[in-house]
Amino acid sequence: MAPVVRTLRESPGLDVSVLSSGQHRELLVPLFKWFEINVDAGLNVMTANQTLAELTARIMCRLEQNFSGSTPDLVLAQGDTTTVFCTALSCFYKNIPFAHVEAGLRTFDVQNPFPEEFNRVAVGRLAQLHFCPTVRSRENVLAEHAQPQSVHLTGNTVIDALRFTTEKLKSQPSREFDHDILLTAHRRENFGQPLLEIFDAILDLCREFPAIKLLYPVHPNPNVRGVAMQKLGNHAQIKIVDPLDYPDLVAAMQRASIILTDSGGIQEEAPALATPVLVLRTATERPEAVELGVAKIVGPIRNEIVLQTRRLLLDNAHYEQMARGGSPYGDGHAAESIRGIVREYLNL
Repeated sequence: MAPVVRTLRESPGLDVSVLSSGQHRELLVPLFKWFEINVDAGLNVMTANQTLAELTARIMCRLEQNFSGSTPDLVLAQGDTTTVFCTALSCFYKNIPFAHVEAGLRTFDVQNPFPEEFNRVAVGRLAQLHFCPTVRSRENVLAEHAQPQSVHLTGNTVIDALRFTTEKLKSQPSREFDHDILLTAHRRENFGQPLLEIFDAILDLCREFPAIKLLYPVHPNPNVRGVAMQKLGNHAQIKIVDPLDYPDLVAAMQRASIILTDSGGIQEEAPALATPVLVLRTATERPEAVELGVAKIVGPIRNEIVLQTRRLLLDNAHYEQMARGGSPYGDGHAAESIRGIVREYLNL
């Protein structure tokens, strides 16, 4: 959302307020600083070990209080998180128009990813404006009977953020790591046995390729961090670090030869950086990169992760084919398109 915030705040006639849910505050603060964004209010919804139901209820109550204080003409939120679902539902209850950034992503399996697939489908039913990153995502929203005039093809703002960051990194140094493979694994559906499968695959690869080095920025969720430290901690080929600030993560993606991830955004960023990406999920709402041949789904399946990583490490022709890059997710100007649509919607 950073490019959207920056672009809207530069637009005459718009009074833009940024509301943060307060999740993962330690990750957000440096992000706001990097993108030069001030936050106007926070919901402060996080408590230790809360369930999805508790989080949902807390966000809903805090949003109601916030929207009762001042009713906006339009609310924008991005993605498929519980925060976004609650924001769209709160706007529906308050009769406030809601615009969904990154609309139309679908796996068509409500359990995968969980709960994100349900969140984005529900948000699609509640939004008055849909900002879709790809032709396919636009078709998905139209197939769910959204009004055609409300559905817009904009590209994905993550490419805007990536473009901003790669340019800024040319003049501002980032942390330096020495790694061949970048791993990110943190999604809820991979908790438990799937995460163990992923980690066992990493250990298999380290045994087979004793010269490779792997960097793993570990998510703070105890369901991830505790298992990661137990399985991978103190391994000579694996460097486990705290979550990276966004510019450091981009630099780490640029440095890596291969990325293993269950992240959504990285599936879009890696192809734009011409880095092959193996997706640690059984399905993806971003099939465009897979169809382009620059990403491949391997699932949280030990043997498949090892097989496809080995192929990238040993087969130069295959590696070059996946590393040719390309971004089916936009040209880095999605926020400008969104600004124009917002101004038209608000009759500015």
